[in-house]
Amino acid sequence: MSQPHLSEQEIIRREKLQAMQSAGVDAFPAALYPVTHYSVDIKEGFTEETAANYAAVCVAGRIMSINDKGKVFFIKIQDTKGIIQLYVKRDNICPGEDFSFWDNVVKHGLDLGDIIGVTGYAFITKTGETSIHADSLTLLTKSLKPLPVVKRDDEGNVFDAVTDPEFRYRQRYADLIINPDVKDTFVKRTKLINTIREFLNTQGALEVDTPVLQAIPGGAAARPFATHHNALDTPFYLRIANELYLKRLIVGGFDWVYEFSRNFRNEGMDRTHNPEFTVLEWYTAYKDYFWMMETTEQLFEKIALALHGTTVVTVGDKTIDFKAPFKRISIHDAIKENTGIDVSGLDEEGLRGVCKQLHIDVPTNIGKGKLIDELFGATSEHTFIQPTFIIDYPVEMSPLTKKHRSKPGLVERFELMVNGKEIANAYSELNDPIDQRERFEEQMKLMERGDDEAMFIDHDFLRALEYGMPPTAGIGIGIDRLCMMMTNQPSIQDVLLFPQMRPENPAN
Repeated sequence: MSQPHLSEQEIIRREKLQAMQSAGVDAFPAALYPVTHYSVDIKEGFTEETAANYAAVCVAGRIMSINDKGKVFFIKIQDTKGIIQLYVKRDNICPGEDFSFWDNVVKHGLDLGDIIGVTGYAFITKTGETSIHADSLTLLTKSLKPLPVVKRDDEGNVFDAVTDPEFRYRQRYADLIINPDVKDTFVKRTKLINTIREFLNTQGALEVDTPVLQAIPGGAAARPFATHHNALDTPFYLRIANELYLKRLIVGGFDWVYEFSRNFRNEGMDRTHNPEFTVLEWYTAYKDYFWMMETTEQLFEKIALALHGTTVVTVGDKTIDFKAPFKRISIHDAIKENTGIDVSGLDEEGLRGVCKQLHIDVPTNIGKGKLIDELFGATSEHTFIQPTFIIDYPVEMSPLTKKHRSKPGLVERFELMVNGKEIANAYSELNDPIDQRERFEEQMKLMERGDDEAMFIDHDFLRALEYGMPPTAGIGIGIDRLCMMMTNQPSIQDVLLFPQMRPENPAN
């Protein structure tokens, strides 16, 4: 493999590395470094009264600035919690007359981005900044690539960040170093997921794992990624949903199961879609979609409080209140509310006429359910900013959903809309195996018409239903979109540590 092109700065850093190694300095030591304190904890906890608690500290971090004063260096390092200043004096870290370490490492070897460790004690400088007086300094890792230049204030806060998305998403490791707010987004993402786990676990739900590689990509209408299983000599698919496996577990006797599922859909990419994404799905026996709406309201209110201390969340230029209860409106009424047209009694030809009237281009190979979905998406979805349950969908849109108990032609389904986007999708689950088989067969007819998002027939799932599945409520919640809203991020790529990108030239 050819050596990537090196910039002038990268060449200089490699020369420094060679000089240190020639002087006997290990720039990548394999040794335990006993960190005892972190930057923010010292800066928040140190006072004259507590000085004894910080008389011996050991810290480590990445160099973010160096101020060379000759025989004294002021170095700011960034650790996992923040930034703190080091006071490094030659005569303190090089006792006696041997200044080779100072010359080879501190004076001529250190660069921005290097990772160092320091022991010493905390004190307050004449300018009032809590710092660490270094008694020893250890080079823990030499950085061979310069960090992108950012502007910081005296406290180390970034006020002129690197915003190029191509750089930030492709080199997330560097993005996390130079843009500290990015780390906060992913800390909140983990807190969001832990809040959901706590909510479900305390109510008796059981977390499970189901297959990612599936012989039949079921549980949703989407285009799958295809692969081949060499040992079985069989085509397999990356899962588009985990729904059918979780419902198999309800058949098997579990009353409430959930899974944070990594799903894959071989479709478009934009600010709210990524081909690999995370969905929470749970299924609860002896419940229905009315119960599910109430439980979902409770969960979203709890998430907002856990992350923000209030149910009111800022998303872009909007303020969204997750205080329960949420508004409820049928999909037909939502379309009528926004267009003045009642589509509830229209057949496929009539729906195509409405789409034409409203200048909505739709494919010729989709049926009634997809047409209503297109109408709702084009005319209504974006209007629901505050949390709203869109309920009671046409049966053609929902092949896995129980028919409505009192409204012919509809099913017991809801989608939760927030800020004009779907965040959750839930049903009273279809548990009639004969009805389910007929729904699958209708999906196969759509597939024959060219709808590459229509569902396959899953015969094993039908066999499971024939053993008997109790009345069940199920839901899927888009974790990435929910995280976007709860952290006020404009793009799904901002809440994925490593979003998909086009391959780059390996020489770059």
